[in-house]
Amino acid sequence: MFDNLTSTSLPSLNALRAFEAMARTGRATLAAEELNVTHSAVSRQVKALEASLGVRLFQGPKHRLALTPAGQALLPALSHAFDEIASAVRHLKSDGEDLHLAVNASVSVKWLIPRLGDFAERHPEIRLHLEELPSQATSHRGAQAVVRIAQAARLADPLVTPFIQNYTGPVMTPALAERFAAVPLSAPRLAAQSHPQGWAIWAELAGIELAPAPEQPFAHVHYALDAALAGLGVAIISWPLVAEEIAEGRLVAPLGFRRAESAFALLAAPGSESRALTVFRRWLIEQGARTAAPPPGH
Repeated sequence: MFDNLTSTSLPSLNALRAFEAMARTGRATLAAEELNVTHSAVSRQVKALEASLGVRLFQGPKHRLALTPAGQALLPALSHAFDEIASAVRHLKSDGEDLHLAVNASVSVKWLIPRLGDFAERHPEIRLHLEELPSQATSHRGAQAVVRIAQAARLADPLVTPFIQNYTGPVMTPALAERFAAVPLSAPRLAAQSHPQGWAIWAELAGIELAPAPEQPFAHVHYALDAALAGLGVAIISWPLVAEEIAEGRLVAPLGFRRAESAFALLAAPGSESRALTVFRRWLIEQGARTAAPPPGH
């Protein structure tokens, strides 16, 4: 009776999931993290899918893979299908008051989590589930929404709700600022691998040309921020992530902050609306409104 369920007319479901995750996140390693398998397993599944379909889905060198026209055609339908499956399973397992979110690590650690006590106290009926969102991803399988810094081009999307305008600037300890008072940017430069263009973006906003200098790399923005707090150097940090440290005098921003072409935003998944998501969205907007304006750039 169920013989047709194993028909070879469709590729392996695991292969389709591996391709969709790799295409959506942009890297086999990120897809592997999401699927809880090794990155070599993801690569093998994608190669098997290409062999099954008789087409190439990715092209280019390994460190800069891009979708072929065939891959671009396949991705939207697969993403929609897996989103629908995740939504159906989520609704079946939930009474409607669970909220599944994926959040960029630095936004989660340095901004969202410290405020969640207020949300939990005011909305104890909503069970919040947080997962880490890869640095470049704008969606996450099974998440009703993601919270991240979104570029200006995305902010007009009706599924996107900006709640804090982004500003960015160099920060360091008062002691380090005093030591390098004449030329603040000659202090040791700290960089985040999750946001490698941070220094270049700030320099363009500030209208200056950065002199070549060695950078000490850290995996995430919040690691670079912690390194700045430890007095190891100067880091480029978004204002909302560092506002409290500056207000308390633990860090200073000798060159101020510049308005960026981005905002902290909630990106809802299609068809994910629920009472819990509506409540959380309103709470985010309220929290964002409480964020004071940063000191201006010089």
